[in-house]
Amino acid sequence: MPFAAILAATDLTPRSAQVPGRARTLAQAPGSRVLLVHVRPEDRKKPPAAEVEAELAALAEASGADGFRLLVGEAGPEMAALAREQAAGLIVLGLHQERRVLDLLRLTTMEKIVLAAPCPVLIAQLPTGRPYRQVLLATDFSPASAEALKAAARVAPGAEFHAIHALELPLVGDREAARERAEAAREAFLATPGLPPLAERPEIVPGGVHQVLAFRHEELGADLLCLGAQSGKDPGTLGNYARDLMRAPPSDMLVAKAP
Repeated sequence: MPFAAILAATDLTPRSAQVPGRARTLAQAPGSRVLLVHVRPEDRKKPPAAEVEAELAALAEASGADGFRLLVGEAGPEMAALAREQAAGLIVLGLHQERRVLDLLRLTTMEKIVLAAPCPVLIAQLPTGRPYRQVLLATDFSPASAEALKAAARVAPGAEFHAIHALELPLVGDREAARERAEAAREAFLATPGLPPLAERPEIVPGGVHQVLAFRHEELGADLLCLGAQSGKDPGTLGNYARDLMRAPPSDMLVAKAP
């Protein structure tokens, strides 16, 4: 199912250079709209708003966007409100600007947008002309990861889909029971309605999450990594693993919340 509207969020730096083009590529269905968006803090005075609007207008015309919007305020609530207003099915973001100290103390702008957004969020960094051919889901078999895989099928309908689960075995206790619980969770996950066909059953691989995913991602040459935003039951909290990957994704990355 194509997206009726996509928000392409730009910070007007090279970090979001691929955002407008990727959004335009994904909005190919008749009637699909791309709206270029820039969020400006209320206390920012320079450059003047008129200059920012002129830059947005030029970028929208060059990228084939259907319009642009300059928002003022906090990025998360402002982007979420616009997504609801436009009935957007996807928000496309660029790469995170690293702030070593501040990133330890508070949520990044990207994380705030993901938590507030009513739709999945795509982090785009690969060249726009490169299609998604290999999609890898890092799954904990949760509803959020199922939602991410369903969203990936809309973003990359012609791709091959794979899923992997890193099983961190207990140092003490029944390791076989842990394996059996993971296998039961996999069966429940596969019964989720609307999942795209997978190239193989989701792999359950003992080991640390970062190491297991990095190996499989490189092995596949994955173009798109997808995962659920939450690793627990709190819909208002990002999982630590999702946060780590969003700040330095190994490829384009799609994040979705549980419905």
